[in-house]
Amino acid sequence: MTEIEKMQAGMWYDANYDQEIVKERYQCFDICFQLNHLKPSEIKRKEVIEQILGYYPENLELLSPFYCDYGKNIHLGKNVFINLNNYFMDGATITIGDNVFIGPSCGFYTASHPLEYKKRNQGLEKALPIKIGNNCWFGANVSVMPGVTIGNGCVVAAGAVVTKDIPDNSLAAGVPAKVIKEIQNQ
Repeated sequence: MTEIEKMQAGMWYDANYDQEIVKERYQCFDICFQLNHLKPSEIKRKEVIEQILGYYPENLELLSPFYCDYGKNIHLGKNVFINLNNYFMDGATITIGDNVFIGPSCGFYTASHPLEYKKRNQGLEKALPIKIGNNCWFGANVSVMPGVTIGNGCVVAAGAVVTKDIPDNSLAAGVPAKVIKEIQNQ
């Protein structure tokens, strides 16, 4: 298997020294750099976002700066709002549902590294998908860790670090994030 195939399969892969992976990531970095240096009012932004994602989501509002590793592994529903300074570490898929509001400086991190430094120093990484349901709201500075699923109708409080799945209609807060209340979405 190639390192990209291992990455897509959720296996340990060489994220730092495999030339094909590094090349893909830097191509995306360059396009993100281009996006982040356009005026917010420039019509060309839509075209550049489409280069990053491979499509243009319906009613997307994405503010700069915005960063991601590959772009092609990000799947956004309709009516998604992504505030300033967000990072999508998309070695695995990041799926965001419809009507999702993402506050400033949030991070969606699909990658993890070995605990053993010898393996970590070899550049090994594993990427696990993140799934976000419809009608969710993320406060500022939320971090979502690898392999997490967040259900429909959830609110994640500012500064939370989400390490485990969150069921539908939940308010989650804290480090690590815990469900503190059910939301009565009717």
